[in-house]
Amino acid sequence: EIPGSVTSKEIFGIFGIIHLISCPYLIIITGRSRIGDINGETIWKINKLEVLSFRRGTYHLNEEQQNINKHYVSLLEYACSMEGLYFSYTYDITHTLQRLQKTSPEFKSMALYERADHRFVWNLHALRDLMAQPDLQQYILPVMCGFVFIKTCTIKRYSVDMILISRRNIFRVGTRYFTRGIDEDGNVANNVETEQAIIYNGNKSSFVQIRGSIPLFWKQRPNLKYKLKPEVMADADHVCPASRHFDQQILQYGHQTLIDLINQTGSEQSLGIAYKGVVEQINYKEVRYEAFDFHHECKNMKYEKLSILLDRLESDRVRYGYFMVRNDGSVVSAQTGAFRTNCIDCLDRTNVVQSMLAHLSVQDQLQRLGILSSGEKLSDQKEFQNVYMNAWADNANTVSTQYSGTGALKTDFTRTGKRTVAGAFNDFVNSATRYYKNNFTDGFRLDSLALLLGTYNVNVREGIDFPSPLKKGQRRRLLPLIILFCLSMLMISLVIPETNLQLQFGYVLFWGVGVLVTLGFMFRSGTDFVNMPSLVSV
Repeated sequence: EIPGSVTSKEIFGIFGIIHLISCPYLIIITGRSRIGDINGETIWKINKLEVLSFRRGTYHLNEEQQNINKHYVSLLEYACSMEGLYFSYTYDITHTLQRLQKTSPEFKSMALYERADHRFVWNLHALRDLMAQPDLQQYILPVMCGFVFIKTCTIKRYSVDMILISRRNIFRVGTRYFTRGIDEDGNVANNVETEQAIIYNGNKSSFVQIRGSIPLFWKQRPNLKYKLKPEVMADADHVCPASRHFDQQILQYGHQTLIDLINQTGSEQSLGIAYKGVVEQINYKEVRYEAFDFHHECKNMKYEKLSILLDRLESDRVRYGYFMVRNDGSVVSAQTGAFRTNCIDCLDRTNVVQSMLAHLSVQDQLQRLGILSSGEKLSDQKEFQNVYMNAWADNANTVSTQYSGTGALKTDFTRTGKRTVAGAFNDFVNSATRYYKNNFTDGFRLDSLALLLGTYNVNVREGIDFPSPLKKGQRRRLLPLIILFCLSMLMISLVIPETNLQLQFGYVLFWGVGVLVTLGFMFRSGTDFVNMPSLVSV
């Protein structure tokens, strides 16, 4: 019986339960917005998650435990504020249209959480308590992280649903510089499956691509330098985990074309050489490596040169095809392979190329559906073209924010089909923001993800039997304050009247000393001032 004195609120689902030192904490969905429908089934975006303690207070803990628990709660709340969480009460958004079509009636009769693709269930760890109790399983709601776009468009006189879904893999999740490459199980960083789908008059078609970090053991640890040189671990066995990775890719998607967009000269060259060498050693007939130096070929904003790459990929694109099922249930086409694209971050360059490949595939699909006639170009359909390009740019920004902390670069090209001065300036702002976040806040962000996804499990005896792994040092936070102090001194020196030269000289002197101290930190002991994660091994 519920006491009459308690308060109540409407919730839209249970994300799960995370155990901290004080007690378990319940994560509930208290805000949602409707994205659209797929096959008449609604997809929702989570706008707000709330974290509720199972206990009213923490008085049963000692002072150190209370401080540790408070920090864990702040990590959990930060993770729950993440952008790009989606769910559906009735539709399985973790599977592509092609995978769903291949399933049996018995599979479709299973509960959503039982048939969901665990690679993309972001609350899998948080649901373990509910899964263990049969009477609570009705409350289990799989949540996906990534991006979902659904919009009804008009192409000529035809009404068409355009759908774009990106699904972020839960294995080897992390942040930009702290999580690179592969692990022993073949999981890679920033691994995202992107599906572009079309629904017209009950007919459904889709084209699936993958992005993921270069499947080698390599690192690019932040140390306050703007340009970090990738470091391939020379003594590591790259072939075995890379083989596991490609085995998984082939099992899921069929043949693979590996599009490598990193620089073929300079600091990235050694990584590209090592990647190509491992692919040649593995020598799978289902895997083909295609390198394209994006920055060299497209320098000075000459993005039209991407046609060189598309021409090289055209035969594979035609051979892999796309999935299509008619409104009578007959499958007329299946996708037999997928493009796996990477750059260093698998963000900006990757998204540009993926959007162009998907555009070519959608044009083929619309022609086969009879919406476009042979020879008609999708780019001439202005309404759909505008929706399409903005959807891919929004996808780029969301996927980038989840990994790097900022929106994507080069989205002006994705939105408009050309590079602009305003877009270049926006890239500069995002790059500067990335630099700050990747050096000074990503450690906290990575710890929050580790707590949410179960990479790290809290021991309730922390602070009693052994110390917490959380770092207490504040020294790394000093550098941003020094930089702010330098800028303040510089601005003050510029606005002081020239008549007060002595005071102006004093501020300039402070500014100069601050700059020297900052430069000393950056080039002598940079990693001491980087916000390193505490809970996970990087």
